[in-house]
Amino acid sequence: MEPSWLETRWARPFYLAFVFCLALVLLQAIKLHLRRQRLLRDLRCFPAPPTHWLYGHHKLLQDDEIEKLSEIIEKYPCAFPRWVGPFQAFLYIYDPDYAKILLSRTDPKSQFPNQFLSPCIGQGLLNLDGPKWFQHRHLLTPGFHLNILKPYAEVMVHSVSTLLDKWEAMLITQHTTVEVFEHINLMTLDVLLKCAFTQDTNCQINSSTDPYVKALFEFNKIIFHRTQSFLGHHDIIFNLSSEGQCFQELSQVLHHYTEKIIQDRKKSLQDERKRDNTQERKYQDFLDVVLSAQAEHGDIFSDTDLSAEVNTFVVAGQDTTAAGISWLLYCLALNPEHQQRCREEIRGLLGDKPSTIWDHLEEMPYTTMCIQEALRLLPPVPSISRELNKPLTFPDGRVLPAGMNVILSIWGLHHNPAIWENPKVFNPLRFSPENSDQRHPYAFLPFSAGPRNCIGQKFAMIQLKVSMALILLRFEVTPDPTRPPILSPQIVLRSKNGIHLFVKKIP
Repeated sequence: MEPSWLETRWARPFYLAFVFCLALVLLQAIKLHLRRQRLLRDLRCFPAPPTHWLYGHHKLLQDDEIEKLSEIIEKYPCAFPRWVGPFQAFLYIYDPDYAKILLSRTDPKSQFPNQFLSPCIGQGLLNLDGPKWFQHRHLLTPGFHLNILKPYAEVMVHSVSTLLDKWEAMLITQHTTVEVFEHINLMTLDVLLKCAFTQDTNCQINSSTDPYVKALFEFNKIIFHRTQSFLGHHDIIFNLSSEGQCFQELSQVLHHYTEKIIQDRKKSLQDERKRDNTQERKYQDFLDVVLSAQAEHGDIFSDTDLSAEVNTFVVAGQDTTAAGISWLLYCLALNPEHQQRCREEIRGLLGDKPSTIWDHLEEMPYTTMCIQEALRLLPPVPSISRELNKPLTFPDGRVLPAGMNVILSIWGLHHNPAIWENPKVFNPLRFSPENSDQRHPYAFLPFSAGPRNCIGQKFAMIQLKVSMALILLRFEVTPDPTRPPILSPQIVLRSKNGIHLFVKKIP
């Protein structure tokens, strides 16, 4: 029986559409197959742990990732490929010679996870590449000179004192358990807002009422959740989700806050110039530095660049510094003999005059070694990544092609038993002058190295020393054995259940 005219007319487009879609699916399948074969070929000289054809190494490293990574480092020297599903792989490296080769180059940072931050903070030093990154780095480096940083020590003393007053008010019993990361995170934000904008938000006391502080903390939570979710890595899926819509709203709050401060500061400076009455504040904040850079180089440093760099200073500095201080405090809680030795050293220098701490920052050798050992044992930034823009040849002759993503596992480097004896043991004497002189210069990289090292590392070290000195003068800390931290190595090394310590006031 002949098909009717209607059946023929309407069936043909559906058949054509079906064939077209099938062809697209087959084409995509071929592309993915070729991509997998290329990755297998490029990584064939790097042995890897057994991988699942679909999940890659996800199940292997899903639980206790840190512990599993330790086992892999011992079994596979220098590097191993980590598969994320069947069609994506990264080369993890944790050897100092490998790190030196990688960090001496100018390859761009990998898109993951910095692409998640860009909509909020803009294109600053954290996620720029190429000539523009070099321009910004050159313009902003003077802002981290010691003469600029010196007045910040007084700001830090004030903010840390606020934190310690809070803890003292919480001491209902002789020993009170405190989730220290939350409190220290607010303290570091307080410091950064004062040093970036000369803004005293009182966020350590009123964190739930200030719109900027609330938005920043919600933003950090969303970024953390997004890195954990495979579907959240896709912009379209994320933007359509409730978290994605909330992220857009939070970005607007943060942008408007920063923009208003910048415009108000510009207007204030213009008014002062008109009256020929320029008032000097107590210190030059980071906004002054970037405004000065814009005034001299406005052709290459726009208002958008200015806003991005100020946002980057606050967002990138907050969690990392808070993690560094919190993990250091945890290490000293676990090792009371080192805690007491640091306390005695600091007490001998400062007595009851913490305001003089700037003059003694270079006179704390044992405290500095403890800080360095904590940064080795629990690095705040556990890994950094690069996307190769040209082939890379490692010292042992193994080669990677352009386009490959390489992840330098700072945590793996700092726990590599080929470099560090008993790497899980907290031993500050590793950083004594005689031991440090014998170590590979790329074996300890808490602030990275090479041309893209952390521009704020001096600022971070000052804050670590100031915070630790003031805390140890007033409190003794011990671990809470019922709630040990569960490490979660994301953009910043966190604990899934917080960092709980017993805090006791020193008489």
